[in-house]
Amino acid sequence: MSTHADTTRRTAARVAGGGYVALFVLAIFANFIVKQGIIDPADAEATVAAIREQETLFRIGLTAFVVVFLIDIPVAWGLYVLFAPGGRARSLLVAWFRIAYTVFLGVGAVFMFVGLQVATGAAGLAPDVALLMFAAFDFAWYVGLIAFGVHLVLLGALIIRSRMAPRAVGIILAIAGAAYALDTLAHVLLTDYAAIADAMLTVVAIPSIVAELTFTVWLLLAGRRSSPVTREDVRIPVAV
Repeated sequence: MSTHADTTRRTAARVAGGGYVALFVLAIFANFIVKQGIIDPADAEATVAAIREQETLFRIGLTAFVVVFLIDIPVAWGLYVLFAPGGRARSLLVAWFRIAYTVFLGVGAVFMFVGLQVATGAAGLAPDVALLMFAAFDFAWYVGLIAFGVHLVLLGALIIRSRMAPRAVGIILAIAGAAYALDTLAHVLLTDYAAIADAMLTVVAIPSIVAELTFTVWLLLAGRRSSPVTREDVRIPVAV
């Protein structure tokens, strides 16, 4: 029974680690190359023209967002199973906050698809409506990123408390989560976020890249050498 549980946790580590690698590649492509490369938030006409010229690329980027949405679900499962011995209730809470983020990313992908339909003329609406749909995607993602930030803070705290991974990994994950949450709140609260956009990009990018790459390496290497746990440890509870 303990051998089966150990195998489950090893599998969970591989799923989470492999998922993180895929998420890293797909998210960079979808957000920075496609979305930010094609959509101009200040110019609806230029955005629509760019989408029509690069519709195939835009659709591939949208597909990448959808795949990210799907991959995040098994990643949440993998993290729950892997860290359940450190506290099943805490591990489940960590997983739920990641699922909440994932749901909002899925909602955002719907807005992005509607914006594509408007931009290509399928909906017969003005270009400004397409830009509004892309703004709705951004806001849905921002709401989700608050949950993602909390997810990282809780995951970091769980690691620090349980010592199932190096404390340094838990600390940098918690810092990255706080940075995500701070940036998202700034987007919502400030009337002129653009004035601090460059500074906030640094605040978020550095800890998030360091934290998630470090955590990915740990998942792929040390995370697979997990100790046996009981069947009770890996059972998903009905309620907390």
